[in-house]
Amino acid sequence: MNNFEYCVPTRVIFGRDSHKKAGAIISEYGFHKIMIHYGGGSVRKSDLLGLVEESLREHGIEYVLFGGVQPNPVLSLAKEGMELCRREHVEFILAVGGGSVIDSAKCIADGALNPEIDPWKFFLKEEVPAKALPHGNILTLSASGSETSLSCVITNEEGDLKRGFNSPTHRPLFAICNPELTFTVSKFQTGCGTVDIMMHTLERYLGGTTKDTPLTDRIAEGLLTSVMEAGAVADKNPEDYEARATLMWAGSLSHNELTGLGREYMMQVHQLEHELSGMYPAIAHGAGLSALFCSWSRYVCEIDPMRFAQLAVRVLNEEMNFEEPLKTALNGINRLEGYFKSLGMPVSLRELNAGIKEADLEILADKCSFYGTRTLPGIRSLGKPEMIDVYRLAY
Repeated sequence: MNNFEYCVPTRVIFGRDSHKKAGAIISEYGFHKIMIHYGGGSVRKSDLLGLVEESLREHGIEYVLFGGVQPNPVLSLAKEGMELCRREHVEFILAVGGGSVIDSAKCIADGALNPEIDPWKFFLKEEVPAKALPHGNILTLSASGSETSLSCVITNEEGDLKRGFNSPTHRPLFAICNPELTFTVSKFQTGCGTVDIMMHTLERYLGGTTKDTPLTDRIAEGLLTSVMEAGAVADKNPEDYEARATLMWAGSLSHNELTGLGREYMMQVHQLEHELSGMYPAIAHGAGLSALFCSWSRYVCEIDPMRFAQLAVRVLNEEMNFEEPLKTALNGINRLEGYFKSLGMPVSLRELNAGIKEADLEILADKCSFYGTRTLPGIRSLGKPEMIDVYRLAY
C-alpha cells in the first residue's frame, strides 16, 4: 500500500426532506448574500427551486438566481457567473442539480475571486487558484460524486476541449442529499449515473499498478456489488427509496478517493471519454464511459489478467479458471458489458448515435494525447497510437 493523505471535509446532510433545511444550514455559516446556480427547467417544474427560495427567505438570506447549466458544462456560462458574483457581492454559491451544475459552480467559485487570471489556465494546470468562494450543493442526480469531491470538469467551446483539475477549493462546505429528489430522473439518466458511479471505482481498481491494497479492494468490491444491485432495482422501480439512497451515497464514496486509497492509478477511460463529450456535447458522460470501458478493458487486461479475474470472481460471480486466468478476466468483462446493456446503456461508439465518424477517431486521440505530447500512465501506457486502438475497438 502506498502512502496517502485522505481528507473529505464536506458535511453531508442525507435523507428525506433534507433539502428543506437549506436556509437553516446556510445561516449557520453566516452568509447573507448567495447565488443559486442551477440547470434547466426541471428544478422549477418540480418546485424544488421554489422550496429552496422559501427556505432562504425564512432565514433572511438574500439571493440571486443563475441558471442555464447544460450537461457537460461550458466555460462561457461559468465566466458569466463569475461576473455576476463580483457584481452582486455574492458570498456563497449554492448549486442545485447534478454533477454538471456542481462543477460549473466550482469553476465560478475559483474564477470569482481570481479576476486577474484566465480561469481556463486552471484547467490547463498553468495556474492554481489560491482562493475561491465557498460553495455547497443540493444534489438531484446520483452520478458524478462532485458533491463531495475535489474534482471539477469544464468544456471550453473554443476547440471543444473538455478538461478537469483537482483542487482543495473544490471541496463543498456541505452536500444536501435527499434520494427522493432522484425519483423523477429518467431511465436513461439513471443508467448513466449508475455507470458513472461504477466507473469511478472501476478505474481506481483496475487502472493502477499497486497491488497490496486488500482493504481498499474489499471496499471497492462492496461498493460495486451494491451499486449494481441498486442500479438494477432503480431501473425497474424508480421510486424505490433504498435503491436510490444506495446510489446517492455510493456516488459520493466512489469519487472522494476512498475506493482508491493506497493505489496509484490513472483514469484512462475518463480521459478518453472527455474528448468524446467535449467534441460531441450531446453525449452524456455516463453513456460515453459505457461505450468505451469494456473495449478498453479487453485492450489492457492481458497485462494483468489476475487483477481483472479478481474483479470477475468477487463482483461478477464468474468461476475462476486458474489455468487460464485471462479467460476468467474476459468472461468478467463480458458479464459487465451485459449489465450495461441491461440498463439500456451503449457499449460501442456507434450506439451513442452522435454521428461519430471513423475519421474522427484520430482527432479524438490527437486531443487526448495533447497533440502527441502526452502519454497516459496506467496498467498499460496509452500514447496516441494506443488511444486510436482503443477508440477503434470501441467503434
